[in-house]
Amino acid sequence: MSVTAARGFTASGVSAGIKDSGAPDLALVVNRGPSYAAAAVFTSNRVQAAPVRWSRRVIGDGALAAVVLNSGGANACTGPAGEDDARAMAERTARALRVEAEQVAVCSTGLIGVPLPMDRVTAGIDAAAAELSEDGGEAAAIAIKTTDSVHKTAVASGSGPDSGPRSGSGPGPGWTVGGMAKGAGMLAPGLATMLVVLTTDADVSAPTLDSALRQAVRTTFDRVDSDGCMSTNDTVLLLASGASGVRPDPAEFAEAVHGVCLDLALRLVADAEGASKEIEVRVVGAASEQDAVTVGRSIARNNLLKCALHGEDPNWGRVLSAIGTTSAVFDPDRLDVSINGVRVCRDGAAGEPRDKVDLSGRAVTVTVDLRSGDASATIWTNDLTAAYVHENSAYSS
Repeated sequence: MSVTAARGFTASGVSAGIKDSGAPDLALVVNRGPSYAAAAVFTSNRVQAAPVRWSRRVIGDGALAAVVLNSGGANACTGPAGEDDARAMAERTARALRVEAEQVAVCSTGLIGVPLPMDRVTAGIDAAAAELSEDGGEAAAIAIKTTDSVHKTAVASGSGPDSGPRSGSGPGPGWTVGGMAKGAGMLAPGLATMLVVLTTDADVSAPTLDSALRQAVRTTFDRVDSDGCMSTNDTVLLLASGASGVRPDPAEFAEAVHGVCLDLALRLVADAEGASKEIEVRVVGAASEQDAVTVGRSIARNNLLKCALHGEDPNWGRVLSAIGTTSAVFDPDRLDVSINGVRVCRDGAAGEPRDKVDLSGRAVTVTVDLRSGDASATIWTNDLTAAYVHENSAYSS
């Protein structure tokens, strides 16, 4: 049920004609209250799309009544006209829902530099408003896809203020967190080329939402590094309706938000463009968390290693080379590397025979022990394939 798993929300997804294929391309997510608390995290790219600029402004008071999203066009690098179009999307949505435009966030995804066909967009908003329902979460998730092969949703819930979150397929007697995401390429720190909408029926204030969201994003979406590229449109929104009437423990609520974000982040990695391997880079024994993240990202962005793993070659030398480009604290003669459980490098030299490593499956785990402290971090990435190159060489054609 995605974003409508939480009570107090309706959603829809329609085909507005933005995409030439005729596939669904416009979605609405609406908070029916009684609370309208919200929080957001946006791309750290200095080149930001008009919808990001608009949404940054309207989230300032910590409240949202709705989100309008389109795929098929990013409305990025479109000049003053793009700013006008983002505002027009919010105003048209507000008119259809009888709310204020400043209560509407706008999200767009697709090709950069191409103006949106606003006549189709506005007509699509009206159509989406007419189809809003409590069962519309899946349709909304489908409508925001671009190169995604599957739509991505996740749900977690808690039974009351004194109990922790549990996985589930829909709302329980307590409170629920639901979410949807899109993204299959340009996955790198600073979020990813993704749009994410999270909802909850918990009675949670905007500051609590903001704290939970930022904690969750820092160790989930911000640690997905599929291809080292950062988007102009990344947006993660968290809206609370308060419809359950339950005010959960903040720590337990944050855990549930983290769980949904992690679920969605791993779905992004699993659906990355052209990928044949899902690679988990675990860095342990670091002097600091920042060192662990820096080393993990260097490994995840090493194209030689990504090619090797695609070819099922456990080339640990490329791991060491990536580590060596960082400023992290380590002794090169004390580095250990394991690939899928086999310690192929011990003390900075050859360990177990490489032919013991089974890389025939899709899942790959690279574990690095810096032996310099107690901190750790995990980065998720993919292999580099000919299919990725092909898909991105023809993306705008």
